[in-house]
Amino acid sequence: MSALLTPARRDFLLSALRYGLAGVINTLVGFSIIVALDVGLRLSAHLANAIGYAIGICVSFALSKLFVFRARRPARSALVRYVIAVASAFALNQGVLTLAKAVLPHGALWSVAAQGAAAVSYTAALFLLSHFWVFAHQEEEALTERS
Repeated sequence: MSALLTPARRDFLLSALRYGLAGVINTLVGFSIIVALDVGLRLSAHLANAIGYAIGICVSFALSKLFVFRARRPARSALVRYVIAVASAFALNQGVLTLAKAVLPHGALWSVAAQGAAAVSYTAALFLLSHFWVFAHQEEEALTERS
């Protein structure tokens, strides 16, 4: 059984667990800001949402770099890659949402299911892109480039 849990698989699973914890923290921060701006300061709902998400992306980047992946990549390189990864994951999210809305029946429950499928695709894609590309350790990249 221990042969199945190689160091690389163990690191991947630990990263996934830390990613989930960071996601909970990030969601609480972002949603709290959205609610404070929308309900507390009575900003427009769309502006409050955009500000909350913008801050959430910054918090997510910091948590991913420092806690989830404990990256060794220089911050500038990781930041550019992270922005590309977020944009790619969001594009996938929108594609899944569009497809789900096209194939699922109409109704509130199905809309929630479509949004859920889109959210899962975004989360999974961003995790995989972050793990294998954005915050990949330099040693792993050097081995990959030599192969």
